[in-house]
Amino acid sequence: MDASEKDLKDYGTWRLDAPANPARVGNSKWNRELAAFTALYKWAKDQGYVSASPVTMRQVTDARGGTREVPDGLKKPAASDMHWLTPRTWRLWTDIGLRGHTRDGDVEPGWLGRLEDRNTAFVRLEVSSGLRRQEGGSLLTFEVPGTRLGKSRYCRGRVSGAVTRSKASRTFYCSTEAVRDIESYVESSRAWAVRKAQVKGRYDKLTDMRLVTEFTPGLKRKVRWRDRGGVLFERPLDSLTWQERATLFTEGPDGPEPLWLWLNEAGLPFQPHSWEAVFRTANQRCRAALEPPTHLRRDPHRVYAPYATVHGARHSMALFMLVVLNSLLDRRFGLSPKERREFALLYGDPWHLVQGLLGHATRQVTVETYLAPVRHLQLEALLMEADEPMAAPLPDLDGLFARVAREADGIQDIDARLTPRQTGAAS
Repeated sequence: MDASEKDLKDYGTWRLDAPANPARVGNSKWNRELAAFTALYKWAKDQGYVSASPVTMRQVTDARGGTREVPDGLKKPAASDMHWLTPRTWRLWTDIGLRGHTRDGDVEPGWLGRLEDRNTAFVRLEVSSGLRRQEGGSLLTFEVPGTRLGKSRYCRGRVSGAVTRSKASRTFYCSTEAVRDIESYVESSRAWAVRKAQVKGRYDKLTDMRLVTEFTPGLKRKVRWRDRGGVLFERPLDSLTWQERATLFTEGPDGPEPLWLWLNEAGLPFQPHSWEAVFRTANQRCRAALEPPTHLRRDPHRVYAPYATVHGARHSMALFMLVVLNSLLDRRFGLSPKERREFALLYGDPWHLVQGLLGHATRQVTVETYLAPVRHLQLEALLMEADEPMAAPLPDLDGLFARVAREADGIQDIDARLTPRQTGAAS
């Protein structure tokens, strides 16, 4: 426990850069380790075990204009950890990877479609909301957004603090299409999985079941439940970890039912980390369907099949919202440069608005990491050249995203990056 600032710096060099270390880690892994060191030494100092922490801190400005401290040794995530897909590329990836379509758009012969509706609903939620894997993966059934924003295509929801990285609850927005997909999943394959589990008595065998008796309304929502021994408990909903949320049940017409939204085929909670396997399988299907079979001399700069990650949905949402917000400001509202500056002073510029949607503490993370491909682009110039007609409430931006993808590295677009070059035709 008695470590100095120099000791931690030497350890970081060994973990990240030392040629003699065969198990070097990436920046994201190091950031997680540094966060663990920060929490450990804070606790040790509070308990009197150490006099000082080896982790030096610096102040940053948060989303609300206040200040907070972060470890000084945080690293920027490597470019390979970042994945951006344009909206139509997500549609292609979903159709082929999750819905079993072929390259020609037909359903693959023999496709079973097991949990297709669940997987599609989750991906559309993630892509439209920008929720982290644990945030979206630990939603309860009554937390599915149901409040529509006027006549727009977005609904408003709230994510509980204990499942967020900042441990603070926040508002999120997702598309009405995603909500409809979730509702369809709840009424079909989820209901079937729950009924099958009830018939087989799976829920009766759970020793840690918490049967919820009441939810109190308001900003500080509380949940009351009864355990297997009949003992009553009460806790703030925002304080429940994802593991605790997975034990919450409600009494349905045919017996106990999980409040956890996403279930496996056995009717039990599908844990957040398990979504990685769903994405890996979908990536493999896309590659098998879209890569030419005789692609012998592989060009590392040409990608034939989209590759997606759960966190890549968050990156893509940030890119989409930045482009859309710029488009709405510059074209729909027809703001002059002076009016745009006044609008930014009153509501915040699009970069600041995206920062708030993502729940980032600082603008720096939003700009330098999530939106790195377009940081150097003149988005206003690109947007002014877009010739697609405006359609309420949001425009069709496929053509614009194609131009953005051609101008920036790392953004996957079906036309700009994915379509194989045909003989005698442009790619």
